[in-house]
Amino acid sequence: MYLTTTVSVAMVLFLIGLECMLLLSAHYLIKSAKENLTLTLVMTADSDSTSVARLQNILEAMPSTLSYQYISKQTALEQHINSLGEDPTRFLGYNPLPDAYELHLKDNYAVKDSIIPIVSRLESLPYIDKVEYQEDIVQVLDHTVNKVSLLLAALALVLLIIAWMLIINTIRLHIYSKRFLINTMRLVGATPWVIRMPFIRRSMRVGLEAALITIVLLGAVYYYVQYSLNISLFPPTWQNMLILASVVLLSGLIITFLASLIATGRYVRMNIDRMYEI
Repeated sequence: MYLTTTVSVAMVLFLIGLECMLLLSAHYLIKSAKENLTLTLVMTADSDSTSVARLQNILEAMPSTLSYQYISKQTALEQHINSLGEDPTRFLGYNPLPDAYELHLKDNYAVKDSIIPIVSRLESLPYIDKVEYQEDIVQVLDHTVNKVSLLLAALALVLLIIAWMLIINTIRLHIYSKRFLINTMRLVGATPWVIRMPFIRRSMRVGLEAALITIVLLGAVYYYVQYSLNISLFPPTWQNMLILASVVLLSGLIITFLASLIATGRYVRMNIDRMYEI
């Protein structure tokens, strides 16, 4: 019975762990998409090395800056020739492409409400001609993030409810076999908490062992998907692994604690005649 309960709880925690992995992967994909959004800072035709240095200092001081890259006129010309196969200097007699910076923002700034003031501030600088970025992509990202967040939150809530129902039924079946022992303890004068504590400790031990089994299984799934199937989930940083392990471990302990508390409370209050009927 103990082994069956542990395996059953581990299977339910495995579903919770998979949901947590899905949330981490979605967060990583959304963050990567936002950080890949490029703001092109086109400098004026009369900008010089001093203007370039000043703009670099401003970008370094901005809290929203993730990374930036300076693209000189010559570099822009070489990229233009490589991509289109045409050299505009042949028929114009000069290089028409300006100096520019490509700016990438931190993910929490890569939203419409934050980008607009950043663009306005940069365009007010005398040595910046204009700031170009794909507004439609920003709107799509904002809309997608809201929909994905709502969908994942609903899915997490559904899985949590299912996990709660399955675990509490598993713990209840385990405690059901001990209902007459609970009644005997009550007859000899044991208080409700004295009766509950052995069952709570045992259930929480089941939750702990099931959580450890689940963490090992999730690690194996992550390794197989990430490295054998070459499907990128989320970076294997210690923060992400700690979040995943903490969610599984706390879910196992908290749910088994509450489930055993509720299940034992039912039999502590139950009449002896009723125990023979169920």
